[in-house]
Amino acid sequence: MKLAEALQERADLNNKISSLRERIRSNAIVQEGEKPAEKPADLLKELDSALTRLEELVKRINFTNSRTVCEERGGRTMTELIAEKDTLRTKISVYTMLVTEASQTGQRARYAEIRLLSTVDVVKMQKAVDEMSAELRKLDNAVQALNWTTELL
Repeated sequence: MKLAEALQERADLNNKISSLRERIRSNAIVQEGEKPAEKPADLLKELDSALTRLEELVKRINFTNSRTVCEERGGRTMTELIAEKDTLRTKISVYTMLVTEASQTGQRARYAEIRLLSTVDVVKMQKAVDEMSAELRKLDNAVQALNWTTELL
């Protein structure tokens, strides 16, 4: 099984677990004299099975990621690339928020003629966002390529 296939199965399992959680909740209480649409005990069994498989997959995915090296990205492991992607995504999000807020200088304070000024160079910040976004795409492409060529350990 390729790493990408394991990641897809993990996503499917997470969706299934979420669905089971809702189904268990929906069948936890019934009106007196009624029966639940599904037996919570059966749903709990199914949940346990899905969680066992998920745990197995996550362990194998993490193990594989820690052992898979990307030569194109300086010989760093997938784990390192994923950590870099996650932090870069967060940084882009904060910079984008700053650019959006700092761009709203045309507003006036309520009931007053107070001019609002940006505290940052919006053009420079937007350029930084664009550069980080390009780097994130490159990182993501490298990770995706490895996902489809790496066997799950």
